[in-house]
Amino acid sequence: MVSSEETKAQVRPVSKPRGRPRSFDRETALEKAILAFWEHGYEATSVSDLTRVMDIGAPSLYAAFGDKRSLFEEVVREYGVRYGSFGERALAEEPTARAAVQRMLREAAAEYTAPDRPHGCLVVHAATNCSTPEVEESLRERRNANIAAFESRIRADIAAGELPAGTGAAALARHTGAIIQGMSQQARDGASREELEALAEIAMAIWPRT
Repeated sequence: MVSSEETKAQVRPVSKPRGRPRSFDRETALEKAILAFWEHGYEATSVSDLTRVMDIGAPSLYAAFGDKRSLFEEVVREYGVRYGSFGERALAEEPTARAAVQRMLREAAAEYTAPDRPHGCLVVHAATNCSTPEVEESLRERRNANIAAFESRIRADIAAGELPAGTGAAALARHTGAIIQGMSQQARDGASREELEALAEIAMAIWPRT
C-alpha cells in the first residue's frame, strides 16, 4: 500500500534550477567596445554589434554601461587613458613646444599604425558621418581642447624666447592639429609608420626658429 506521503512525492512537480545571470569581465567587455567604436565609428556601431563583440546580452550591457551613448562616453575616456595619452605626456614632459610636438607626431606615427588594433585615432574617426549632435559636439570639444593645449604651450615658448616674438601661436597650433588629424586619416587609408614619420618631419620643418 502506497502512503499518502509517497503519493505526494510522486505528483510533486520537479523544480527547475533558476538561471543565474551571465557573468562577464567588465574590463574585457569595455576593451572590446573600444575596438568596435574605434573601427566603425559611433553611428555605424549598433547595440546589436556591441552585444555581439562584447559577448554579453543587451540587459547586461545596459546594466553595466547604460545606453549606447553612455557606453561611448566611457569608451572615449578609457581610450584616452589606454591609447591616446601620448600627446599629453609629450606636452608635459618635453622642455619646449617644438620638442613636444615633434615627439607627439613621431609617436602618433607608431600608435596610429600599430598592427594589433584599428588604425588612426578613435576621437577623430568616431565622428565620421555622426548624426548625433551631442556625440559630435563632445568629440569636437576634445579635438579643440587639444589644439588649445598646443597653443598654450606655444605661447609659453614665445614668452620664454624659445620661439620668435612674431610667431602666430593660434595658426601654428591649428597646423599641428591638422597634421595629427590628417595622420589619423592617412593611417586608416593605409599609410605606413615610415610614411607618417616622413610626414611628421616635413611638418616640423615649417616651425620658426629663434
